[in-house]
Amino acid sequence: MEEFLSDKIKRIKPSGIRKFFEIANELDDVISLGVGEPDFDTPWHVRDEGIYSLQQGKTFYTANAGLMELRQEICQYIERKQEVHYDPKSEVVVTIGGSEAIDIALRAMLNPGDEVIYTEPCYVSYLPCIVLSDGVPVAIPLKASNQFRLTAQELEEAITPKTKVVILSFPNNPTGAVMSRKDLEAISEVIKRHNLVVISDEIYSELTYSEERHVSIVEIDGMRERTVLINGFSKAFAMTGWRMGYALAPHILMQQMIKIHQFTIMAAPTTSQYAGIDALRNCDEDVSEMRESYNQRRRYLLKEMERLGLPCFEPFGAFYIFPNISEFGMTSEEFASRLIQEERVAVVPGNAFGDCGEGFVRISYAYSLSSLKKALERLERFIVRLRQEQEDTK
Repeated sequence: MEEFLSDKIKRIKPSGIRKFFEIANELDDVISLGVGEPDFDTPWHVRDEGIYSLQQGKTFYTANAGLMELRQEICQYIERKQEVHYDPKSEVVVTIGGSEAIDIALRAMLNPGDEVIYTEPCYVSYLPCIVLSDGVPVAIPLKASNQFRLTAQELEEAITPKTKVVILSFPNNPTGAVMSRKDLEAISEVIKRHNLVVISDEIYSELTYSEERHVSIVEIDGMRERTVLINGFSKAFAMTGWRMGYALAPHILMQQMIKIHQFTIMAAPTTSQYAGIDALRNCDEDVSEMRESYNQRRRYLLKEMERLGLPCFEPFGAFYIFPNISEFGMTSEEFASRLIQEERVAVVPGNAFGDCGEGFVRISYAYSLSSLKKALERLERFIVRLRQEQEDTK
């Protein structure tokens, strides 16, 4: 069958995260700090709404773009949070998670050879989605010394005459980095000057921990009309298994995105859509409680990293920390492999998120404090042993 395989697909590497999930599943007594999934159950009132829709026999296809009632709620939610208006009839599509939204946005815009700038470390789907859309990926490696934020100068230096799209992902997976309004205003000037389009993945928008609220790039003057805003229900509402995201974009672009969506997906799951309506209407208190719990865990892990002597900048978004483990003289993958084999703790090597993630590991704090404390005890034993090994070889 080898001769029948696509050359393009063969060149794409498998997800660097999945390897460690598979190892964790094969071993006993593993504490996994690698999954980017809330440990909270979907709030009961959201589940009830999904169950009720089934009881009422609401099991048929919806409109390709999604239930109008849900699209209206999405637009009201964005207007409430970002103070930006979208038309529910023509500027929003409900997708199978945020990943589908990224895919169809790229496919709707790219011609072969168009360049797409994205930042690393980043969510593992960006590079493959660019390649699958016949685009040319151009990575900007971000720096821990600048809290993994993108600067206007870095963006300017990466732009060529072939650049068409810039992908932004803040709050960021895997680093937890955020961008301030001032940061976004600076890069927006570059984007407008070069007439580029932005795909802004804001799936972690509700999970920020600084005093400044999350700011979307669509709030910056002149950016709404050149941005695809992507969000979803997985992270903020603890609805990963419901598989539902959404995208908002100007009508002329959204028409083409929906065309791809209707031929490949048809529509998002009907039950999930009814549950999503309730989530947007009634989950503010649930989200606030989950965010406070994440923040408590975040502060605990940061203190533990400092106590263990692992350099780690303070992340103000998502539910990850990204400590530097380069002192041990091994690759991120070697560190993660030994940690899971010797102490039964699973983390994700930083290079799974791009080459500039080498020397780091991603630790998720979407787990209970008791699980985190147990994992940190094991991590400490491991680090003490590694440092002793280094001393013995001197």
